[in-house]
Parts: sequence; structure tokens; C-alpha cells
Amino acid sequence: MSSEQTPAQTSVPETAGTAPAAGERPRRLTYAAALAALEGIALVAAGGWILALGLAGAPESRQQAVTGGLTLLVLALLPLLAARGLWQVRRWSRGPAVITQILALPVAYNLLQADSIAIGAGIALAVVSVTALVLLVNPATTRALGITGPGRTG
Repeated sequence: MSSEQTPAQTSVPETAGTAPAAGERPRRLTYAAALAALEGIALVAAGGWILALGLAGAPESRQQAVTGGLTLLVLALLPLLAARGLWQVRRWSRGPAVITQILALPVAYNLLQADSIAIGAGIALAVVSVTALVLLVNPATTRALGITGPGRTG
């Protein structure tokens, strides 16, 4: 050990993708993870339902129903992985979580254009998406994830 380095100055190497400070998860980050998980679970439920209807032969086009159901199941992976990463305070998880919320907004808008019970789903999706976006860009969340602004190193 050199005279310039003392044990107090020794740093623990940061693992890739984790926040620099291994402190507590802020409540806002927990809520953002829960909302992303909720969206993923909703996609799994909708995909499973459509897939089941397609396999049972109830819809007009069985092939479209099966394809749509499988597509929703695959799409559910993005918010579910993002929710897991946010829960574990992983830096990489904010990007997929933000992308999920941005993609959900046009879906919510289309649901609001319907003349059916889908309007309620559109309102719920819009509220969840906007709330999650606000939570994800919150300074406490970005600090916990170790994300700095452009040009900032610390």
C-alpha cells in the first residue's frame, strides 16, 4: 500500500448496470416498478385471454387471435423486465421503463377513441403511463439509479 492510498480511500468497484450508492430504494422508484409490473401483468392477462379465445375458436379469425395473443405475451416482457430492474435499482432499467410508458400513451389514446368499455381502460392506461413517467424522471429516482445529466460526471 502506498503512502498516498489509505484504507479509507479504497473504493468498492461498481458492477455494471448498478447504481453507485447501494442505499435504500426511494419510494418513487418502488412505485414506478410497481406500475411497470402492473402493465406487464395486464399485458400477460390480455395476451393469455386473446390466445385462449383464439385456441378455443371463438373469434372470427383464429390465426389473428393466436398471433395477437402471442404478440401481447412477448410485449409483456419489456415492462416486466423493466419492473424487475427498477425494483433491484439497476441503472439500465430506466430506459425500457420510459420506452414502455411512451409506447403506452398512443395505445391509451386509441382506447379513448372507442365507443365501448375500452374508454375506461384508455383512461386507466393514460393515468398509469403519465404517473410512471413522472416517477421515472423524478430527481430522487435518477439519483438512486445513478443517472446523471448530460455532461455531468458526478
